[in-house]
Amino acid sequence: MTALTPILDVRCAPPRRGGGWLPVADLTADPGAVRELVAHNARQGLARYGRPLRPDVAAGFGLHRLVWPVSLLFTVPWFLERRVPLLGPDDVSLRRGPASAELTVRPEAFVCLPDDPAAGSPGARTAPDENALAARLRCSLGEFLAPVLTAFRPEVRRGPRVLWAMATDAVVEGLWYAGGLLGERERARAELSALLVPGERSACAPGAGPTPAPAPAPFTPGAGFAPPAPGRTGASGTDRSRASCCLVYTVEPGEMCGGCPRVTRR
Repeated sequence: MTALTPILDVRCAPPRRGGGWLPVADLTADPGAVRELVAHNARQGLARYGRPLRPDVAAGFGLHRLVWPVSLLFTVPWFLERRVPLLGPDDVSLRRGPASAELTVRPEAFVCLPDDPAAGSPGARTAPDENALAARLRCSLGEFLAPVLTAFRPEVRRGPRVLWAMATDAVVEGLWYAGGLLGERERARAELSALLVPGERSACAPGAGPTPAPAPAPFTPGAGFAPPAPGRTGASGTDRSRASCCLVYTVEPGEMCGGCPRVTRR
């Protein structure tokens, strides 16, 4: 991932603290850590736009800038090698720059297919087929993000449905971007569309093994690649309809995102 893009630097290492590093577990356990991250994004927003961000907008920006790179720790190994890391918030730390992110990740266990050369290695678990592996990816990512979204909810001031829509957008946009860098943008689009189906509620349960137990999955908005309906204005030719609005228009009205639901759902 570090070789793939200059905006990410990923290292296999224990979580770091201090010097700008923030363990994701701190965000899930300490509301003060969330508020400090939101304040950091507020300062960045003021520097970029020349006007203060609304507190909920700064929080939304901070959540996106966390979920976008962290989700790649799950989706890129699945996309490239059909391996799903089993990570928790205490396995990852993050340090953000103005236009980049550094991450540490402590991979210990993963799920793969039975014919994977690494299937017999320590920490490996196997899923019986591609569908089960995709379900495990949704569950692992959902289990990781659930406490993060809960921690951000008081600052973002949105309900669970909108928070999961925001997370879905970050997950999809991250892998779609990585697929473009790999020269496989269309495959990323196709695989994301199959992975995240609108309204789908896959089997999931906290702490589940390679074959998850029944429980609702959170990525119900889907990947959003269906073309806009005829007659919609302002989004003609867009590749994707977002599930949530990032609220950037509140500080820069002319900077509306492509596929923004404020336009595509009119």
